[in-house]
Amino acid sequence: MTSSASVPDRDVPDHDVPPEQAVMVVDMKGYSRLPEAQMAPVRSDLDSILETVFAQSGLPVPRTLDSGYKDTGDGVILLLPPRHVARLVDPLLGNLSAALQRYEGIRMAAAPAIRLRVAVHVGPLSLPDHRGAAINEACRLVNSDAAYQAVAAATDNGLFLAAVLSESVYQRSVQAGRTCSELTERQFLSVTARVDGKPGFEAPCRLFVPGMPADSLRGYLPDPGSPAPRTPPVPPAHLSPEQPARAGAVFNFRGTVNDPVIADRIKNIRIDRRSR
Repeated sequence: MTSSASVPDRDVPDHDVPPEQAVMVVDMKGYSRLPEAQMAPVRSDLDSILETVFAQSGLPVPRTLDSGYKDTGDGVILLLPPRHVARLVDPLLGNLSAALQRYEGIRMAAAPAIRLRVAVHVGPLSLPDHRGAAINEACRLVNSDAAYQAVAAATDNGLFLAAVLSESVYQRSVQAGRTCSELTERQFLSVTARVDGKPGFEAPCRLFVPGMPADSLRGYLPDPGSPAPRTPPVPPAHLSPEQPARAGAVFNFRGTVNDPVIADRIKNIRIDRRSR
């Protein structure tokens, strides 16, 4: 009498949780608007910068990650063992910011600046195909309104990197005291990540712009950590909701105007002085 080992049914879901992976998503600001001739050179420069700072931070360099390296055109998705998640925050983000500053000082005048949005997340991914929600969530973090606002803040302040950490990454690295430098909780801004066109996605996260205090970063977000107002703006007092301002509208003022807000936008103004 012979017995055979049971073969798992492929239609039956696997109830075991896959092993976790640390996920880093890097996205280059404005890459799609570059002239085609500049895309390959600037992307090559970014790859060189990443190779350098990963080695400098004691992390496996991207080219050695095999299936853990995914080219996205304007950036890259990197998957590493979860034990590295704290190093992806510190010292990597500081080293990457410093490398981008150095690059700005040596790049050719015709070459574009490299400004990055970076998201760091951790979660279960199946092996060897690395499928799972963690990559989707990391990509949504890097494309969130909060990430775009953070990179706008970096740009305005002459900086080149804005990072968004998932709450789990923040807790395991910064809050747990696993930072390598003087990085503290005060340098991170707590917000809620939302993505335009993804109404079902909301995730607590932390924004970090190396070289910029969190209090300064706060000014670039209308209300950090709270839902954006969804009610329509109140129309000007002289208009009813059914009467929006239109091009060519005429406004008559027969006295001194002290109110700073007259209309939402005035493109041209003509002053009639005939009554004077």
